[in-house]
Amino acid sequence: MIIAIDGPAAAGKGTLARRLADHFDLALLDTGLLYRAVGMNLVRAGADPDDAAKAAEAARNLKPEDLEAGDLRDDAAADAASRVSAVPDVRAALLDFQRSFAAEPPGGTRGAVLDGRDIGTVVCPDAESKLFVTASPEVRAERRYLELRERGLDAIHGRVLADMKERDARDSERTVSPLEPAKDAFLLDTSDLDADQVFAAALDFINGNN
Repeated sequence: MIIAIDGPAAAGKGTLARRLADHFDLALLDTGLLYRAVGMNLVRAGADPDDAAKAAEAARNLKPEDLEAGDLRDDAAADAASRVSAVPDVRAALLDFQRSFAAEPPGGTRGAVLDGRDIGTVVCPDAESKLFVTASPEVRAERRYLELRERGLDAIHGRVLADMKERDARDSERTVSPLEPAKDAFLLDTSDLDADQVFAAALDFINGNN
């Protein structure tokens, strides 16, 4: 059982992925962490995430323990991830890892939930259930702003919104694996829904597929 969840930042796909993995007892992979780890390995080394050669080398040298770094949830990591993810050789290096996880989930589970931006279109195009979780840029920026404030980080709402729109454009317009819903994905707009309503809608869709 493979559940593919795609969508832009702060749409709620991470929360939904965790709840679905718990509900169905499936392995969970936040594929964005792979790209964040690659990007932050470059940033910490003083390298430019837009340097395609160095980004590809960092992806090939990625280690499982790199996914445990404490700074992978910061906005700097999100920006670096968006940059390295536009490099074809980075995506190729990380694709095998993701597909292997889906094919042979750890822990002996009967399947996996993969959360990312090209799961339903590229990584697992044959997934039984594909969801594209989205929300308006304004709603997503407000969510991210509140999240940053709750973590004690300084944030300017207008800047958060501008950064989000810039990242959306970069992710959607890249030539390799752009952010877009699979043709058979369930489009779930969370702008006016709380987490429980999102989970219920996703559950209805998945149960209808199985």
